[in-house]
Amino acid sequence: MSKRVIKEIVSWVIVFAVALGLALFINKVIIFRVNIPSGSMENTIMTGDKVFTFRLAYLFSEPKRGDIIVFPFPDNEEDDYIKRIIGLPGEVIEGKDGIVFINGEPLKESYVKEMLDNDFGPYTVPEDSYFMMGDNRNISEDSRYWDDKFVKRSKIKGKAILKYPDLKWLP
Repeated sequence: MSKRVIKEIVSWVIVFAVALGLALFINKVIIFRVNIPSGSMENTIMTGDKVFTFRLAYLFSEPKRGDIIVFPFPDNEEDDYIKRIIGLPGEVIEGKDGIVFINGEPLKESYVKEMLDNDFGPYTVPEDSYFMMGDNRNISEDSRYWDDKFVKRSKIKGKAILKYPDLKWLP
């Protein structure tokens, strides 16, 4: 084998190694993929969809109401959950007559599949924590039912930004 062919092979091996290293870095530090196993976020995210999640979303900003985030299930941190932030630190969250109230004011929600079929709360969201709900309220296992009702900011793994296969940006 000539030196030129060996150089060419070595250069391709280096390119492949750099590309693989970059892909692993992006996956571990910047973006990761989540498979959606249930219908708790329908119709925003469907069962079987895959979601790209941005790990650095809250590096320089605070989570906002309406953000869809990935976090370890508060009652069993081995499982990751994906839900929408409904309640922010210091707020009082309550559900009655099919409506979610924040500090006594009804929450406007265009993304909800169905109205609530049961009342809950009131719950006061602790500092540095969030109250989470799925968009498909009547089947979602969320903050209303957990023993540890809130997700601490330090436990947020990332913000859902893009779902596929239909390639739709998430709010």
